[in-house]
Amino acid sequence: MSVASDHIGPWTVADVLALPEDRTMRYELLGESLVMSPAPGIRHQRASLRLAMVLHTAAQAAKAPVEVLEAINVILPSGLVVPDLVVTDAGATAEDGVSVDAEGVQLAVELVSPGNRTMDRKVKPMLYAEAAIPHFWRLEFDPAPMLAVYELQSGRYVERTTALSGATTHLDTPFPVAIDPAGLSRQ
Repeated sequence: MSVASDHIGPWTVADVLALPEDRTMRYELLGESLVMSPAPGIRHQRASLRLAMVLHTAAQAAKAPVEVLEAINVILPSGLVVPDLVVTDAGATAEDGVSVDAEGVQLAVELVSPGNRTMDRKVKPMLYAEAAIPHFWRLEFDPAPMLAVYELQSGRYVERTTALSGATTHLDTPFPVAIDPAGLSRQ
């Protein structure tokens, strides 16, 4: 029996952070409810790593005081989530902890997984907007990789551009970066 199934009562951020590391599941807290999702597949992991590398290289070139992290716990006012990628203020990661506060996140990125489409497209963007994370990106894989780029405006995300496969799109925020989604998930 798992530790999660032994838990009694509402979940807290502290409860979730106290769970043992588990590379087969991701644990998130929405309100007082624990949400578990399977670890991402190879295509997802490949695209996440490549996008993280693109962001890291662009941030370094811009001398932006940020850090790019994959699958880190982000504490929101309404719980705890694990975005596929985040760009945080450098100071937000000064301590070697297991989470960052939403206030230190400049960009949250979700790679849409078959089993998490509703969470990745609707629920998480709403939670990120409520937490005032200035930028949100969503990478779709099918029928071809496509990156939707959003900025927070009056408490809601507004789509700024869509980066399509086969074309390099130049973005200015949170720092200058050029990206073609076509190569992110290809073997």
